[in-house]
Amino acid sequence: MKKQEIIVACGTDIIQMAAALCKMADLSALIRMSCGKRQPRIALKPNLLGPIPASEGATTHPQAAEGVISYLREQGFEDIVMMESSWVGDRTEDSLLVTGFGALCERLNVPFFDLQKDSAVTVDCAGMMLKICRKALEADFLINLPVAKGHCQTGMTCALKNLKGCIPASEKRRFHRMGLHEPIGHLSAGLKQGFILADAICPDLMFEDGGNPVPLNRLVCAVDPVLLDAYVCGKLGLDPAQVPYIRIAEECGAGSSDLLAASVTMLREDWQNKEARYLEEADSGDTWRNEADCALSVKEMVSDVDSCSACYGTLIPVLHKLEAEGLSFAPGEKLCIGQGWRGMSGAIGIGTCTSGFACSLPGCPPDAVAMERFLRERMASSDQRRGCATT
Repeated sequence: MKKQEIIVACGTDIIQMAAALCKMADLSALIRMSCGKRQPRIALKPNLLGPIPASEGATTHPQAAEGVISYLREQGFEDIVMMESSWVGDRTEDSLLVTGFGALCERLNVPFFDLQKDSAVTVDCAGMMLKICRKALEADFLINLPVAKGHCQTGMTCALKNLKGCIPASEKRRFHRMGLHEPIGHLSAGLKQGFILADAICPDLMFEDGGNPVPLNRLVCAVDPVLLDAYVCGKLGLDPAQVPYIRIAEECGAGSSDLLAASVTMLREDWQNKEARYLEEADSGDTWRNEADCALSVKEMVSDVDSCSACYGTLIPVLHKLEAEGLSFAPGEKLCIGQGWRGMSGAIGIGTCTSGFACSLPGCPPDAVAMERFLRERMASSDQRRGCATT
């Protein structure tokens, strides 16, 4: 597979689709050329941000990983491991249970490394010193299995941002204090991914933590994470310039965002022709969502200063739900969230970082049920001026 290539498989048999993409990309040759040894350690890195099933549009389907593992073993690769760390506030072991990756690793006898429990190494990432989990750096070849989906802070997330699961929790918090885009872009220079197979089976095209899955039945593969992320931007109705970490990663030498030079091949299941499992066709160029679905006016209700994904990602869908019910804050009232509010005072805030506020919901992060109850009471009281209820 060449750097400017993108291959998309469309269908319903996820295991077979994943294996077919690996075969068409000649993944075996990529690994051998990259590693130069007979049995390199191959690490698969899915997106298991929290205990959320893949059907909700937030996490990688375990069948995609199974298809890759099946292909690798057929090609004679034996040293295969899985690694990931869930976002701050959730335990990776809970995510393994709910997503099915724990059962998958046990059934296929693939070791799993919980990077929440791993030590870290400080690495010079194109001039920015970042901490990266040791196990991720020890892999000879990294296969990234992100979900191509929307993100309420960065607009989208796919290959580049998924590597954030390979850094310790303290560094994840620092990434948010730094504004996400710069460190995500630089991380691509310190942790190389050799192959990407992105899950677009039923992604949530608005929020990273799922809840609004859209059935697309696609897997997308590439070797250039910058090119792949630029491609996904277009499918989400975004200009890559709207996602600064793509440009930053390109400047750090991680790849090219030039879609005009890209070659995109579509593969569709052909059940009528048993000899040719997939048919090739040109990319239709259609986006994956309607522009009407992109409206996120709820962001205007929020004053976000360096919030973590787990907290902010839980908040936005809750606000979206309440807004759909016709609820809102009083004119000019803002809901504060994020590390930048620590030690400060204000009217209403979400999370431990706003503990000094007159009205604050505790938790790091608070769970969605408590958040919805808290906000529903507060939004109702905005019109009636009843004060604040936090229980």
